[in-house]
Amino acid sequence: MSAPLGLASFHGVIKHDLKVAMRCKSEVLTSLSFFVIVVSLIPLGVGAERDMLRQIAPGILWIAALLATLISLNRLFERDYLDGTLEQLLLSPAPLGVLILGKVVAYWLLTGLPLTLLAPFLALQFDLPPSSLYALTASLLLGTPVLSLLGAIGASLTLGLRSNSVLLTLLILPLYVPVLIFGTAAVDVATGGARTGANISLLGAMLVLAAFFAPWATAAALKIALE
Repeated sequence: MSAPLGLASFHGVIKHDLKVAMRCKSEVLTSLSFFVIVVSLIPLGVGAERDMLRQIAPGILWIAALLATLISLNRLFERDYLDGTLEQLLLSPAPLGVLILGKVVAYWLLTGLPLTLLAPFLALQFDLPPSSLYALTASLLLGTPVLSLLGAIGASLTLGLRSNSVLLTLLILPLYVPVLIFGTAAVDVATGGARTGANISLLGAMLVLAAFFAPWATAAALKIALE
């Protein structure tokens, strides 16, 4: 009975968070607008030199995606914390880790997935070849869920604290560095004409580990925050 209950609760959390987000579309659009503005301004400031644009494109695109994810992490648990929904989740018969995973999936659908879909079109400004666009999409498709899962840990640790945005940044950025390195390397290697299998595989391994451990670590931190 626990497996069907957990699966139903998982889907219920995703549907609930998506419905709530659609009522406050400005919050969803903030991170997307930030991503588009940052990526679009760099070519204007650097110039139209193709070789330079191709060289800096992987880092710029991935850093912009990372920051866009980071600035929206506060809303992951804050609203539920203020209205008492988190306390109801703690009392739910479904495993808390499963419910947290549902919230992270909903957050990624609203933030990470749109960033991933937008990135190849924005990357055209940097004159990247098709192979690099494929690598960029694949790396973001694997990397942005890892950012969301790790970000959930930081968001739970700083929940209810004053100036939690600064503390959240200090806690999460070191965890984001490996994702940034392998994601950037995948696009950079593809631009040079080499295979990206190693970097993509490492991102996939990081996603599996984060999906397994992060929800339970987040659940433990939320229980401490609500005590």
